[in-house]
Amino acid sequence: MNTHAFFPSAVEKILAYGAPVGAVIEHHTRLDRCMDRLQQLIREEEKQGRVLAAGTVVLADTLTDSSGRFDRAWHAPEGGVWLAMAWPDILLPEFTRLLPFAAGAACCRAVRQYGVDARLKWVNDVLVVGKKLAGILCTTVQSPGGDRYHLLGIGINGNNQAFPAELQSRATSLRSELSQEVDLAELTGCLLAELRWSLGLLHYDEEQALAEGGSCEQGRASLLLALWQELCDTVGQQVKYGFDVQQKPLYRALARAIDSCGGLIMELEDGSRVTEYSGEIVYL
Repeated sequence: MNTHAFFPSAVEKILAYGAPVGAVIEHHTRLDRCMDRLQQLIREEEKQGRVLAAGTVVLADTLTDSSGRFDRAWHAPEGGVWLAMAWPDILLPEFTRLLPFAAGAACCRAVRQYGVDARLKWVNDVLVVGKKLAGILCTTVQSPGGDRYHLLGIGINGNNQAFPAELQSRATSLRSELSQEVDLAELTGCLLAELRWSLGLLHYDEEQALAEGGSCEQGRASLLLALWQELCDTVGQQVKYGFDVQQKPLYRALARAIDSCGGLIMELEDGSRVTEYSGEIVYL
């Protein structure tokens, strides 16, 4: 779904909604975690009687204490794109739930611009032929004064090719896929441009829903989910599901569909169906 799918007036609105993305960018050569620095900035701004600018991005060349879901180690050496962005909690809950989908779509579209056949695994792992090229961690924080922000952490394996032994068979990078280095500044720019589009589309989607009525529970089709589904190859896959699927897998199933709220509809071995809105899967 590209800009040509919309009237010019809609494109203008979508880009305006997403315009804060990257309005402030703070770059570091080394950090423990980009999300920790963002939370520090939130507190510092609040002490000055201000709020952190929407779309503030913290970018680091390397991370020394990065982590993914359930504090799993995330390998973030020099050569990748490691960033986190703050987005104020201003969307309605139905659309807030789609922020991880928006971040995943943006990340996948950015790396596909380099010609790799990247696909999304529900919800937002970016894979190339089963190997992880990029990962996303979304969390919500509240400042001491009560302001809420969504923090979108994104890591893309760009030119880094060396992975820990336990990841070597499951991870890849753009350099490995393309057999040549990529310009990391250009890759970062592509990612921010795609974040502007996908987050802008999410806000535009909310505007349209408020004007037209209807909700995802009533079957309203989401523009953002349509964008995301163009990139996702989960439906049709045999999967293993769990809230923490690596440590506590719960069951195996066939992924049948994505519902209008982003839930994964799966068929169990006895033919019954279950829909999950959180947790994670691995392909079998």
